[in-house]
Parts: sequence; C-alpha cells; structure tokens
Amino acid sequence: MTDEWSIQHIARLAGTTSRTLRHYGALGLLHPSRVGHNGYRYYDQTSLVRLQRILLLRELGLGLPQIGEVLERESSEASALETHLAWLRQEQERLTRQIASVERTIEAVRGGERLMAEDMLNGFDHTQHRDEVTERWGAEAYERSDAWWRGMDAAAKADWKARTAELNRDWTDAVARGIEPTSDEAQAIARRHVEWLTGIPGTPAAAGTPSDVAAYVRGLGEMYVADPRFAANYGGVEGAAFVRDVLAAYADAHL
Repeated sequence: MTDEWSIQHIARLAGTTSRTLRHYGALGLLHPSRVGHNGYRYYDQTSLVRLQRILLLRELGLGLPQIGEVLERESSEASALETHLAWLRQEQERLTRQIASVERTIEAVRGGERLMAEDMLNGFDHTQHRDEVTERWGAEAYERSDAWWRGMDAAAKADWKARTAELNRDWTDAVARGIEPTSDEAQAIARRHVEWLTGIPGTPAAAGTPSDVAAYVRGLGEMYVADPRFAANYGGVEGAAFVRDVLAAYADAHL
C-alpha cells in the first residue's frame, strides 16, 4: 500500500493547520489522495510533493491565486522543483553573505575595531552593481531598471526570481548534456533569455533597435565568460562560454 499520512500529521510537519490544508483543497491547489469513511483526509507522496511546491511558492511571496496559475502552467514536478532549488541556492548564497557580514560586525564591535561599510552591508543591497551598470550603460539605464524593480510588489519580484532561476537551470542542464549551440533546443533557450533581457527597462535590449539588441546580447555573452560572478550562474567558464556561443548564434540568426 502506498504510504499515506493523515491531514493532522501533515499539518504538524508543515507548521500549518488542517484548516489551511482543507482551504488549499477547496481552491483546487491540493487534493487529498483519499478521504476515509470517517471523513478524514489522507495524503500520499504525490500530494506531499505538490504541498512542498505550494509552500515554496508561498516563501517566494506568491498569493494563492498566483500559485494556482504556476502549478497549472508547470506540468513536470521534478522540473519545477529544480527551478525552486536554483532559487533557493541563490538565496542561500545571499544569506551566507549576510551571516558573514553580521559576524564580522559583531567581531568588530566587540573588539573595538573600525567598521567597514562594505563588509557590514554585503548581501543586503540589490543595488550593489549600481556603479558597474552606470559605467556600462549610463545612469539613466540604472535609474529606470532600479525604479522598475522597486515598483514591483513581493509577488512580482518572486515571479521574476523564479523565472530567472528557471532560465539559469535550463542553461546549466543544456551545458551538462552537451547540446549544440545552434540546435533548436539551445536557440529556444536563447530566445527566452533575450525576452528576459528585453523585459528589464533601461537596458539596450528594452528599447533599442534589433542591431542594438544584438550588440547588447553579444556583449553580455562575453561578460558572462569574463566575469566569474556571472560565469558561476552557468557552472563556470565552460558553461558561460556555451551560453555566449548560443546567444551569438541567436543574434546572428534573429536580430
């Protein structure tokens, strides 16, 4: 018999209530695997995977209607969880920097040492690349993209982060499988990448001519290889070089 757990047991493990799980069921988000003769609800492993996805999406700040849309859109449980995992790893890296920052601050305060702003605020500010963006594309580009980001609510930001994590995951998977840069599959990822870039106001990809977008995409591809911070998103320099080559092929063919 397939392992099943009662609604009370699952609620306790998830740190929620039976009422909440029944509410998820009423909304069509989480159905029990069966209902006993006594009316008690039971959940199997498939249900637990779906509940885990719901809880992860709640952590991202999505409301229940938006969670329903995401669950409906993503048919593969494993693929969806890989996207969540990529986002969680990004958050883990950010939290690791924050923890190290606070630890250094505590040590400095206790030791009467001079406090360094760069150390204290590492991992807290999404504007950390302000100078770099301004130098490359101008102050207006930074200001417009910054205003766009600040103007989004928590759910929109969470959706954007999830989309970014999914894109990075698909790039990494393509690298691992060694597909050809000019293949239909690789070019489909490139198309999504360019659409992702054009969705950020203030960048050359957002309002430029096709030739501007092509130059921007090629330049970013080179930057992914040259800058270890970006290369890390694709598994290192080798992965970044693959992304660069795919984007360059896409720019040649479509921009």
